[in-house]
Amino acid sequence: MIIECIKCDKKFDVDSNLIPSEGRSIQCGSCNHVWFFKKKHIEPSIQLKQNYQENKDIELSEQNLKKKQNKPAKNTTEFNKKNVSTNLNSQDKSNFTFFKFLSYILVIIISFIALIIILDTFKTPLYSLFPKLEFLLFSLFETLKDINLFIKDLI
Repeated sequence: MIIECIKCDKKFDVDSNLIPSEGRSIQCGSCNHVWFFKKKHIEPSIQLKQNYQENKDIELSEQNLKKKQNKPAKNTTEFNKKNVSTNLNSQDKSNFTFFKFLSYILVIIISFIALIIILDTFKTPLYSLFPKLEFLLFSLFETLKDINLFIKDLI
């Protein structure tokens, strides 16, 4: 049996055993339009027109139901207040939180410690490449010791 989409006019070959005599919903594989198809013993073109009209009637009644459900309350100021409050609550909040800030600080501290360990590990070969590096590393280590002592004094 050949069924034609009522929206995009694409034709599909469907096994007639898949459609019961009381009919069923069918979805177009091309445009994803869904309509109710019922087998009738009349000409295919007339059948398609009738199915299309039935589908239009169903869609119109569904749209009317949605409109009735979405009608605002009788007190429109109350309805508007509800909408305003939901809009205020749904504003985008910043993704940057205090915990995210702390995690960035932690990553920076760990990276700094890793850099110091690498510099200390390879200090002899690096001294030949960078002659003033010895003085900088010594100053860095002394500064870190001073910070450590400062923190201990605070505690």
